[in-house]
Amino acid sequence: MAFQMPIFQARCLTTNRPLSLSLPFDNTSHQAWSKRLDGRRWTSRVRRKTAVVVSAEMPGKPEEEKGFAELWQPLTTKLLTGDQARKGKLDRKRISRWEPTVEGYIRFLRDNKLVYDTLEYIVEEAHCPWYAEFRNTGLERSEVLAKDLEWFKEQGQAIPEPSTSALTYSQFLKELSRKDPHAFICHFYNIYVAHTSSGCMIGKKVAEIILDSRELEFYQWKGAIGLLLQNLREKLHKIANDWPSEEKTRCLEETMKSFKYSGEILRLISP
Repeated sequence: MAFQMPIFQARCLTTNRPLSLSLPFDNTSHQAWSKRLDGRRWTSRVRRKTAVVVSAEMPGKPEEEKGFAELWQPLTTKLLTGDQARKGKLDRKRISRWEPTVEGYIRFLRDNKLVYDTLEYIVEEAHCPWYAEFRNTGLERSEVLAKDLEWFKEQGQAIPEPSTSALTYSQFLKELSRKDPHAFICHFYNIYVAHTSSGCMIGKKVAEIILDSRELEFYQWKGAIGLLLQNLREKLHKIANDWPSEEKTRCLEETMKSFKYSGEILRLISP
């Protein structure tokens, strides 16, 4: 079994073509982007964009017709580059080509295990009372990731400790969940939703190429994923419906920061 491979291209449906992954930002621009993240220029840009998004709840359009989760779509469209920002059409100049290894993929799964452990711990502890609304959504991944890592171990693969990126993100989420619940919910929602879309594409292509088409537990759910996501959105709308516009904006402002942390873990697939 070959463990070196190119990874998927968003619209590539065959395995005899180069496979690639388009990220919210490419590797060459990552350092410059990170510097902008905490700067005034970046903060100003995000505030302008989120303000526009939140203002979409205009008089004349009943609020119940637009759930809060729907506000993420126009924001991410504005912030992302490449194929995500162009409704699935590939922008090949922005695509980062990788050569992942099975060891890197295991690190990616191990780090995700820590992130999901953290999210599930936070909603179970429910320091903020309405976190309890997000228990037992059917989207939890910690238990199934443990099964996948055990399977790799049975194949003779070593399971590493979490990376610095995962440890940092885990600690960040714990602290954020206590000091800024509205911002935390942005990370919570983005992590679960991203895994059901682009995350599944990664899993499918990896399975086809290096796992003899084995479908990991990580990419399987009990129940229809569309219904599980709809239930999550309804819970979010129920919670956020009474938030003032400033708090909604604060939540949406965390979007790119959540991409940054998730992107660091995603890159572990290709050392």
